[in-house]
Amino acid sequence: MLDKKVKEIMTTDVITTTSDIDVVYAFEKLMEHKISSLPVVEDEKLVGIITATDVGHNLILDKYELGTSVGEIMIKSVVTISPEDTLETAINIMKDGGSSSGILNQLPVVEGDKLVGIISDGDIIQVIF
Repeated sequence: MLDKKVKEIMTTDVITTTSDIDVVYAFEKLMEHKISSLPVVEDEKLVGIITATDVGHNLILDKYELGTSVGEIMIKSVVTISPEDTLETAINIMKDGGSSSGILNQLPVVEGDKLVGIISDGDIIQVIF
């Protein structure tokens, strides 16, 4: 099972945002679609990511001014994976890739800089069990 390729189970219809969108609107999008992260894409290229946990926490603490854009708060050094990588590689990256923020729940899948999918811990669990 762990030797399956990421491309075999990744979601290809990825819900994304752009960097100019207001943080509040992006958070509403995260909640509406019940997803934990939102890749930030410009011209099909992955330029960042925001997470529901980070955005929600900071909204509660009132850390954003009215009109704060996704581009101002997004994580720019995004941990990614290739569609040709194995699920074992994905698990290891999720486990180790979060460094100070802990385990990663989702990994954007990229070819070059282009976003081609996303894989979540839930996708992997469904395949294994």
